[in-house]
This record gives sequence, C-alpha cells and structure tokens, in this order.
Amino acid sequence: MTIEMQLAKTEEVFQKLTRDIQKVIVGHQETIRGTLICLLCGGHALLEGVPGLGKTLTVKTLGKLLGLSFSRIQFTPDLMPADILGTNIIVEEGGRRAFEFSKGPIFAHIVLADEINRATPKTQSALLEAMQERGVTISGKTYVLDEPFIVLATQNPIEMEGTYPLPEAQVDRFFFKIVLDQPTQEELDEILKRHMTSPEVKHIAGSAISRETLVDAKKLMAQIPIAEPLRHYIVRLVNATHPKRDEAAPLVKEYVEYGASPRAGIALLWGAKANAFLDGQLNVRIEDIQRVFVPAFRHRIIRNFRGEAEGIAVDEILKQVIEKTPEV
Repeated sequence: MTIEMQLAKTEEVFQKLTRDIQKVIVGHQETIRGTLICLLCGGHALLEGVPGLGKTLTVKTLGKLLGLSFSRIQFTPDLMPADILGTNIIVEEGGRRAFEFSKGPIFAHIVLADEINRATPKTQSALLEAMQERGVTISGKTYVLDEPFIVLATQNPIEMEGTYPLPEAQVDRFFFKIVLDQPTQEELDEILKRHMTSPEVKHIAGSAISRETLVDAKKLMAQIPIAEPLRHYIVRLVNATHPKRDEAAPLVKEYVEYGASPRAGIALLWGAKANAFLDGQLNVRIEDIQRVFVPAFRHRIIRNFRGEAEGIAVDEILKQVIEKTPEV
C-alpha cells in the first residue's frame, strides 16, 4: 500500500473520530483539532476556559471514543501526590508481610487532569514530573508509564478564586495550550436543543481508534517531510518572539520579557506535521505552521511588567508576530 493510500485511509479514520466527538460537543472545532494533534504527537494539552464551556466533557468524550485506557483525576486542594502516582501498601503472603506497589490513576494511556490549577504546587509537580519523565519513582524504584501516555489537563483562568497558577517552567511541558471561547449564538441554540429532553447528552459511539491504529498513524505522520524554507520560517517565528532580537515584532519589543524556547519550535514543527496529516497532505504547508502557531506558543511567552499591567493579550502579540514575520 502506497503512502498516499495509507494517508487517505488514516484521514478517514480521524474524520470519523471528529464526527463522533461532534455528536456530543457543539462547536469548539479548533479545540477538537488541537487535542487530536496532541494525541498524534504524543504531547500533553492544557485546556483553559471558564467553567461550563465543555473542557471536561471534551476530554471525557475523546477518552471514551479511543480504544485506550482512560482515567480521570479531580484536582482539589487536599489532593496528595500519592493519590496520583500510587503508593506502597503492606500485603500478607505466606504468613509474611511485604510492600507491594499499588498503581495510581496516572497509569493510563489518557489521563484527564481536571482543574489542575486547583491543587497545591506540590501535587501539581508530582503530575508534571510524570509528564516529563514518562515514569514514576516510588521508594527508589522507577515504574515506566505505558505508551501512548497523554495528559489532557483543564484549568480555569488563574484570576478565579481558589486556584494555584502553574509555574512557567511547568506550563512549558504542555505541547499545546488551547483556550476555549464562548459559543456563538447558533452553537448555544444547538446546545439548548440537544438538552431539551435531558439535562445531559449521554449518547456516544463506541471505540473509533485502537492503540495499534494510533501507533501506525504516528509512524506515518513522522514520514511527512517539511521543506527547508518552511523550517527556516519556523526559526524566524521563534526568533521574532525574543524582544532583544532585531527581527522581533513591535509588540514583542514593548511587552515581552522572555520569548519562546527551542521546545516551542519543536512543538510548532510537529504540530504542523500533524495538521497536514489530518488534512491528508503529503507535505507540510505554510498554512499548517500558521494554524498551530498560537496554541504552540501562547503559554511560552512571558510578558514584562508593562504588558501585565496594561493587560496586553499574548494572543494579540502572537498575531502580530505572524503578520510581521516574512514567509520567505
């Protein structure tokens, strides 16, 4: 089977998955797209929005539709690291007592970290260490997490009561930060229509993608090439977020303290490859890079004091970076 035929077959599978998600989720096309890109790239996603927009429902729906193990962790101020990672317990065997490791909910393919910024920094760090190391160390012994391992975390805006903002270094471990917007008038009407007979929509299709299919899709996506001029374009975009560089956009020079790291460039490259893959394309296009630029960079830009004080939105800064950075 040629790569063209493989791409067409896999694209059809992911289109079906998208349609199945949309049977439950109204709107939020970019949210669904970004989550699927993270799934393909093996990266973690941070979904941010005020309560009630469907962050948790989106992740739960995806978890049910995939043929992967799924767990949900509800983050609260009294949650302890052992509640996530697991702990050693005493068991009796043959008249003798011994310690046995009881795995926590982190040992799943897809982990929903619900309202991650409601837990204390100590608990947040336990999860984020597992995200980075892909393993858990308890009492000197390391337990490797099964692949694929993806954390889909939700959080409310940090200005809300009872939240502990994630440190910048930890937020950087997320592949994408996806911000959910309020539904349009038509979308809200459709939501109300679906809930006319029941307060919750419970119908959902069965498994759409198996673990083997996902692994094969990731291998196929890795083969999609990116031309050298486009790779140089990614480099220019990264450099344009650094205020001390000559090519920096005007808003960057005025309101940014620290620009994007090389990790942001890697996320942009692989995110563009995944976007092209989902469109059934044989190579990366410039529009693939531009489509995933904001979710790949918005959590990696640190505003200076003036930017914070004047409330300059990071998305606004990034929009100007795209406009001012030459494509060739």
